[in-house]
Amino acid sequence: MPPEDNVIVRGENGDDAAERSSIHSINKAAFNSQEEADLVDKLRSEGLVLASLVAEVPGRIVGHILFSRMSIETASGSVSAAALAPMAVLPDYQRRGVGGRLICNGLDLMRRQGERIVIVIGHPNYYPRFGFSSEIARSLESPFDYDVFMAMELSPGALDGVRGRVRYPAAFAI
Repeated sequence: MPPEDNVIVRGENGDDAAERSSIHSINKAAFNSQEEADLVDKLRSEGLVLASLVAEVPGRIVGHILFSRMSIETASGSVSAAALAPMAVLPDYQRRGVGGRLICNGLDLMRRQGERIVIVIGHPNYYPRFGFSSEIARSLESPFDYDVFMAMELSPGALDGVRGRVRYPAAFAI
């Protein structure tokens, strides 16, 4: 399928109940599970959302990405990081560039907000094209397999010398 040229990526309108319902449905459809949709709701209720973006085509929201606060616990203290999770696109709009636009726009926003580190659990053939690396994350302890646990430095050297265990919010149930 050709790339989706008429996609607009924008911030979620958190006060719009219909939009929140669409986001819930997109996450449920993309993952064929209630788990990620519920994760979004829990992160909102815990007040940990750093950014929530939607992708829309005229008259319809077709994708969503969420960044939330997490940390890396080191011997010398806590280091702030952002978790990219979840990122979802309606099945009919997958493989058309929508997810890539959400990720690029979200990472740009994280940079503008002063975030230095983003961590993702994802497909090892997809996320590295945006700069995520399992090698960069190697000094971090996590409950996930090495190949799907990736990090990105939004600020060069942000992970230099950082060694410790990642701590996800309670909403992740990890």
